[in-house]
Order: sequence, then C-alpha cells, then structure tokens
Amino acid sequence: MITIKENINNVDEFNYLFDAVGWGSHDKKISQIALNNTMYSVSVYDDDKIIGYGRLIGDNICYIYVQDIIVIPEYQNKKIGKMIMNKLVDKIKEIKKENENVRAYLGASKGKEPFYEKCGFITREAAGLGAGMILEIK
Repeated sequence: MITIKENINNVDEFNYLFDAVGWGSHDKKISQIALNNTMYSVSVYDDDKIIGYGRLIGDNICYIYVQDIIVIPEYQNKKIGKMIMNKLVDKIKEIKKENENVRAYLGASKGKEPFYEKCGFITREAAGLGAGMILEIK
C-alpha cells in the first residue's frame, strides 16, 4: 500500500534514493547535515519500502526551494512525483498565508520542466525575473 509521511528525513533512505536514481549518495554526515537543514519533507513508501522523497529548504521568509524530488525508477510515471509535489505545494501555500511575499523556486532537471509546469511553476524569465544561474567553481 502506498503511503506518504511527513518529516521522516532518514539518512539511509535519503542516500538509497540518491543511488537509485543515479545521483550518487553522499557521506552519511553530509547527508545528515542536509536533512537537518530541511524545512519540510515528504517520504513515500510502498508498504515499508521507501520509493520517493521531496523536501523544502530555505529561510521560510523570503525564499523556499523545492529540492530533491526523487522517485525510484520502477515507480516513475505512476503519479508518485505528483503526490510529492502536491504535498510540497500545499505546504508552500500554507507558508504563503503567513507571508504572501515568500517566493518558491526549484531547479528542474533537464527535460523535467513540463512536469513542474503542471504543478504550477513557470520559468523565472516568464515571471519577469531574469534567468536563473549557478556558481561554477573550478
């Protein structure tokens, strides 16, 4: 049975999911720091098996970032990602009730933009905010 739980943040499950989708897990100490800095998360299980995860990070005042939307390959295209995003968007809406100026961002993996558009996200350029950029350190 598919269930969704809030704020589990289990480092072993987190690393398992990263490995399962080919992102490569981190040292447990590093992953634990990431999870400790998570504002809100959802974990999806098929019985006791972790199959998906997503989290919000940020300052809860100006910025919220949707981060690490992960669904293991055998459960992709089965609406698990949509379940995760619905819970995260609901949480963002709850936060926006207290602070209507908070902005929610995400960095979509190449080719996944249509999925996030269906969840209500638009590009920064379409919002009149300019292009998103990352810092490249060599």
